[in-house]
Amino acid sequence: MKALDVRDLGRIGYPEAFALQKELVARRIAEQIPDTLLLLEHPPVITMGKSAADEDILVEKSVLEAAGATVHRINRGGEATYHGPGQLVGYVIIHLYEKERALRSFIRNLEEVFIRVLSEYRVDADRDEAHRGVWVQDEKITAIGIAVSQRVTMHGFAFNVSTDLSHFGWIVPCGIRDRGQTSLERLLGRSVPMVEAKKTVTTAFIDVFGYTST
Repeated sequence: MKALDVRDLGRIGYPEAFALQKELVARRIAEQIPDTLLLLEHPPVITMGKSAADEDILVEKSVLEAAGATVHRINRGGEATYHGPGQLVGYVIIHLYEKERALRSFIRNLEEVFIRVLSEYRVDADRDEAHRGVWVQDEKITAIGIAVSQRVTMHGFAFNVSTDLSHFGWIVPCGIRDRGQTSLERLLGRSVPMVEAKKTVTTAFIDVFGYTST
């Protein structure tokens, strides 16, 4: 079994986290570090993937500025995604030759992590073959977006723990106009401490991908 380095970064700005990802990807390509999972929260931010259009942002710039939200175009696949407090973001720096040779299998395993996490809370969740991520009926609870450089992944997942769901109204989330968003807190009708969510996600991640933790 391979070791996984899990790092809890707390709340960190998007540019700082992106710079760290790039540094770790280069080090993973050079085999200087093991596979790594970064767990964190962001201040309000909209990320625009390769398929995102300017029209995917539905509110005026002044609305975003008033909320302290920023916008960043990035190199992952997909459209617009929102990140913010109460959302557990995980960036995965993993060499595919060691875990999954097919990116599709890797993404399915990421989805499986959250299907298992939600089952721990007695929430039935599943995939939607037409839309990447994890869903509770017709509402998304976990978004997934990955980029790959020399077979090393970056970016990852965004799990709505206690996210302000109204902020998804700022965008067309992942290009999907006819579905909603939900959170663990909303589904359970109670708060879930972020430290608890991180522990549950880490346990499921290690189990699904067959790691030991460092």
